[in-house]
Amino acid sequence: MDWASEQVRTRIAAAISEAEQRTSGEIVAVVAPSSDDYVLIPILWAALAALVIPGVLFLATDLSAWSVYTIQLTVFLILAVVLGLEPFRYRVVPRTISHRRAHRHAVDQFLSQNLHTTKSRTGVLIFVSVAEHYAEIIADEAIYQKVQPSHWDDALAAMLAHISKGEIEQGFLRAIAMSADVLAEHFPVGTDDEDELPNHLIVLRGDEL
Repeated sequence: MDWASEQVRTRIAAAISEAEQRTSGEIVAVVAPSSDDYVLIPILWAALAALVIPGVLFLATDLSAWSVYTIQLTVFLILAVVLGLEPFRYRVVPRTISHRRAHRHAVDQFLSQNLHTTKSRTGVLIFVSVAEHYAEIIADEAIYQKVQPSHWDDALAAMLAHISKGEIEQGFLRAIAMSADVLAEHFPVGTDDEDELPNHLIVLRGDEL
């Protein structure tokens, strides 16, 4: 996976470290291969297709009930297996479902990476879920009191423009740069600042869903 290579991690870590030299804020970057395994979605589509088969066959053919049942079962099994394979599995998941689960995953990561525990409540999570082509930037409450939501919308749009082309690293680097600019403006580095959270790219495994 190019987005999880050592070279990519090194460049993203360097970008975060450089950004945090200008601000008291904390930036954490997290990438997940996916936010769910979606194992039930292919089965649901296969079942729906199999339910339609008998009506079509009874109207269009004179096959026996046993033959219709055999075809119905075969269609279900084939579709369940094929749609369960990558990348088909993610393509048959409705976007509303995949984005809802990716958003929930992002919120979970904001909490599990302790972004809500920074001393000044100035943590920013930059999150990407690759399979869903989903990204989100979550800033803590102290930041939202000073920074307009439109800035994060712009940063997210710039990030997604790269992610839509498969440029995960460039998406992270762009979001980090835009986050650093606004954090440096509203939360400049202080004499007593300390690095509270990790600067490296956090790559989640499939068993961390």
